Amino acid sequence: MSDVPDLSSDEEHFEEEEWQEMETSNTSVTCLFCSNILASIEEAIGHCEAEHGFNLNTLKLKHNMECYSYIKLINYIKTHKPTAEEIMKADASLWADEQYLKPIDNDEWLMYDFDSLTDKPSSPKTYHANVENGLVTLSQTHFTELQRTIQTLSEQLKESQLHLQMAREDISTMQNSMKTIVEGGKSHSNGDNNGTTIVNCVSNLPLEDDEGYFNTYAHFGIHYDMLSDKVRTESYRDAILNNTETLKDKVVLDLGCGTGILSMFSATAGAKKVYALDQSEVIYHAMDIIRENNLHNVIKTVKGRLENTKLDEKVDIIVSEWMGYFLLFEGMLDSVIYARDNYLKPGGLLLPNKCNISLVANGDVDTHKKLIEFWSDVYGYKMNCMKSEVVREASIDIVGSKHILSQSCVVKEIDINTCTTDVMDFTSEFKLPITRDGTLTSLVGYFDTFFDLPNKVSFSTGPHTTSTHWKQTVFYFRDCKEVKAGDVIEGTIICSRQKTDVRALTVQIAIFGKTHKYILS
Repeated sequence: MSDVPDLSSDEEHFEEEEWQEMETSNTSVTCLFCSNILASIEEAIGHCEAEHGFNLNTLKLKHNMECYSYIKLINYIKTHKPTAEEIMKADASLWADEQYLKPIDNDEWLMYDFDSLTDKPSSPKTYHANVENGLVTLSQTHFTELQRTIQTLSEQLKESQLHLQMAREDISTMQNSMKTIVEGGKSHSNGDNNGTTIVNCVSNLPLEDDEGYFNTYAHFGIHYDMLSDKVRTESYRDAILNNTETLKDKVVLDLGCGTGILSMFSATAGAKKVYALDQSEVIYHAMDIIRENNLHNVIKTVKGRLENTKLDEKVDIIVSEWMGYFLLFEGMLDSVIYARDNYLKPGGLLLPNKCNISLVANGDVDTHKKLIEFWSDVYGYKMNCMKSEVVREASIDIVGSKHILSQSCVVKEIDINTCTTDVMDFTSEFKLPITRDGTLTSLVGYFDTFFDLPNKVSFSTGPHTTSTHWKQTVFYFRDCKEVKAGDVIEGTIICSRQKTDVRALTVQIAIFGKTHKYILS
């Protein structure tokens, strides 16, 4: 037995040396989709991903692939020569047939350990650089990845610089506002006999006292309500995109831009430059949205209240969705007037350029009972004193057209080209011809908006049309009144800006020998 040579040990030694030689031998790998030759399978995989969009990890996850599927894939590609895009877009495994298990040739692609790929959608990439005599040599894949990283970091730096500039502008605005207060900035306001300061328009209101208004527009919900209001948004879209000759090569100011939808409409219509201005925090999202839609070369975002901001130039067109409940609530029309007087070129255009306010009679008895008569018996207790407080607050609600009892009456017409900040104060007589018998429970206020352009556009917020996020403004009476078809209800409406809140309204309605007072705040 001892004379018999131990061949097993030589065999094992041979196999081990042969395997080590195979691992350390210099190999080259040809790209699956072009003639490039790479130094290793790892570099070839990286090259295919960077240059051709061919991602093995994505395919593994998409088609639940394992080692045999990978072999079939490689042989399929070598047999049919598809493009990387065709492989990546395939909904099913084009290489599923068993015939593709037979290798086309014996190369490094078939030797790759496919099961070593991570199951995660993305994983960190590792590249190796060769250093010799002080010189660093990068692979093409590594160089491409570095270029992408530099581009991404450059974009992030540019965006951070924009945010920093906006923050600086905010600080400057606050400093100017504080200086105004310290130096007696109340000189532009009126004072009553008690020494109380009365601010008569938004431009005279210190910015720090106005932040609460802008903070209401920093929330997602309000922008969702506005954008999903098709009557509102599609009217602006049609006014702008159906009048591209009017906007072509013009400079536009989008006042109170919000998410920037009107700015993007204007840019799409051919505007040369658009200033998207807003004081609320949503402007930062607008910046991202505009960049996401590749319109940042046309649209310049500006954070600030217009009255405390300086634009680089005057504009040809001012577009703004400024309307509030009962049209005038929130007082944003003050800012439109300020923009018109300070930044609109002579002969410039305002969008929209006309609006009006109307009243109509309402006979919704069930809602009146729910809101008003509810207080007559609350779990067995009388709370009638609450009725006066309830009716004092104008309600914002959708009024069904089936409850309308009269024709409507326009009580205020506004030409945005010529109106002043006194527009919120008006008195108007009204007559409402009753069209059917019913119980008068309230008057309903609404507004219409007009874009006087070559291709005219208008919309209404009345109860006879599709409802909008403005709904209608309902002025309830404590006591109902029976009316009959053919009657004509006459009265007077007095609207005025609240002395203690520049953006709020007080409305008085004189009807049936009584005066009813309401607030919108």
